[in-house]
Amino acid sequence: MKKFHLLYLLFTLLSIFTHAQTITFVSEKTGTPLPKVSVLGKNGNILAFSDINGKIDKQTLTPDQEKFQLVYNNFPVATLSYSDLDQPVIKINDQVKEIETVIIKNNKPAKYIFIKGNFNSYVTVNNKLNAYADGIITYVFDNKTKKLKSSYVEQYRAYRLTDPQKEKKQVASWDYGNSLDIPNMKKVGNPDEYKKKNIKIRELKGASKDEIEVTGEYLQQNEFAIFGFRFFDLKGIQNIAFEKNSQKTLKDLLEFNELLYLKLKHKSEEKFNQIINYQNFYTTEISFGNENNLDGVKFNKDYSNYTTHYWKEPSFPNMQTIFSSFFKDDLKEQQNKK
Repeated sequence: MKKFHLLYLLFTLLSIFTHAQTITFVSEKTGTPLPKVSVLGKNGNILAFSDINGKIDKQTLTPDQEKFQLVYNNFPVATLSYSDLDQPVIKINDQVKEIETVIIKNNKPAKYIFIKGNFNSYVTVNNKLNAYADGIITYVFDNKTKKLKSSYVEQYRAYRLTDPQKEKKQVASWDYGNSLDIPNMKKVGNPDEYKKKNIKIRELKGASKDEIEVTGEYLQQNEFAIFGFRFFDLKGIQNIAFEKNSQKTLKDLLEFNELLYLKLKHKSEEKFNQIINYQNFYTTEISFGNENNLDGVKFNKDYSNYTTHYWKEPSFPNMQTIFSSFFKDDLKEQQNKK
């Protein structure tokens, strides 16, 4: 009996300790968890990003940051002090931005399904923004096999470091603009392809959409070394959102988000540098057709390429506005090729 009480006490203490180390963001209106909440520090660094259960690790936040800005759906939703975050659950007004309705066109049987939307992509190094891009894109899927056939970038902007360092051995000072890419939605039409031995899948039924989180981890125990560089702790997380209570098919797709984590250093460096690549896509229009002949531009990160100020649309996920309030002129928009 004493042994039972001791085990129960240890379990209780462990639960309390574990609970105290996490913060859960929930909807102020519905109480459901809020995935993909970014926590920015006083310098604009992205310190945390909530998982599908709305949780972040509290240890990523420190008192010296003073103020923290919460960003949800590419929109600032709150500014909190460190003491404000000293609670296990934080309610967020997640409806400060109107939810856009996806337009369905030509909803008839056809060879292809076209999913058009807005995207943004950015890279952080040790939490600090290093490169940014956004634009408008259309993905073309085979309507029978649901396989991705092609993608067409309509227009985009690219931002790179103003004065990147050229020192080969100082990984943290590099310009990672070449790592920017359009969201990789290759497997979205066939979710069964995610079901592999080293993949973890979690689901969430939210108030307005259903979400699936897919996580894969590599090089967790041992480093990979080549040409004097060390790679460690690779992790990829994809979050796919569908219409609520839908069959979770391509025509139900609302959002696609991917985070790619990598720790990297040169052998001469003492500590690893945390590189995180964020890729986000938001569906605006779905249509069907028998011809795959859309016009597009090459996504070249050394240029911007746009003909309209698409980012000024109220529904556009313009994270650059948030970042620019912190980084001012550290990032420079690349010359518009048009």
